[in-house]
Amino acid sequence: MGQSFYVYNNGDLRRKDNTLQFTNAEGEKRDIPIERIEDIYVMAEMTFNTSFLSYLSQYGIPIHFFNYYNYYTGSFYPKEKLLAGQLLVKQVEHYTDYDKRIILARKFIEAAADNIYRNLRYYNGRGKDVSGYMSEVDDLRKKIPSSESVEELMGIEGNIRKQYYAAWNVIVDQEIHFEKRVMHPPDNMINSLISFVNALIYAKILSEIYRTQLNPTISYLHEPGVRRFSLCLDLAEVFKPLIGDRLIFSLLNRRQITEDSFTKELNFLHLKKASSALIARELEERMKKTIMHRGLGRQVSYQYLMRLEAYKLIKHLIGEKEYEGFKIWW
Repeated sequence: MGQSFYVYNNGDLRRKDNTLQFTNAEGEKRDIPIERIEDIYVMAEMTFNTSFLSYLSQYGIPIHFFNYYNYYTGSFYPKEKLLAGQLLVKQVEHYTDYDKRIILARKFIEAAADNIYRNLRYYNGRGKDVSGYMSEVDDLRKKIPSSESVEELMGIEGNIRKQYYAAWNVIVDQEIHFEKRVMHPPDNMINSLISFVNALIYAKILSEIYRTQLNPTISYLHEPGVRRFSLCLDLAEVFKPLIGDRLIFSLLNRRQITEDSFTKELNFLHLKKASSALIARELEERMKKTIMHRGLGRQVSYQYLMRLEAYKLIKHLIGEKEYEGFKIWW
């Protein structure tokens, strides 16, 4: 696997012979071997031309854009090379057939709820008394198998997260006063942090889906819509507790991120550049972390777990093996 390349300085990206070249606002140049790049994350003002985009397409490299406030604004998704008409038909079939759709929607929420519970159990065993929240989450997740609609599932998921986020005030060793999830726009430090980390996970999942035959716009838990890759939202539910939330807990408890990491006059809505870059670096290190995969019997990285999740979904869609969302077992 290649590496993710983050751009935090304003400048220019272009093709130079058989590689990429970044030129910053001061005119300093840096060559970037394209063979090493998995995807690109642009966090600054950037100019590029069609030759550059064509070159990225040739190598199948997505590029993800974030604005001044660290909000994800979109992706350049190269022309798909792994098209499979039969799989596309199966994807649509599992959405239009409600019985098939609800099965997958339940699987995503079951995995997410299980991973949330594991996070709570982890911290409860380390001197953080969140046993009451664990009990509430456990009672709620027992309702998932009998849920009969996506709306009911989303309601259960919302109630689980309400309990989970309340527990963050116990887990985090800072005074965060975190009451509820607010997204559009985030209204405090924690919501801003969650939104940024979740957006990075969404983009990473999109990069992995691109390397499969799945269509990222057809989803089962989240309603497919215009201007978004909603299948990324489905798969992100599985990985947010494992990768995103655990990263946030670590950053806050090691005080790598504090109120000083945000621009205060904007009501904590804007991560400072150095803090945003720190989060990206820490996420990349986490994505390289490996675990012994029970099914494969070998070490796999967190990054590759995302692609394996997409492969598992494909096997479900073509009737080869029922999908089970990834669940933390340690």
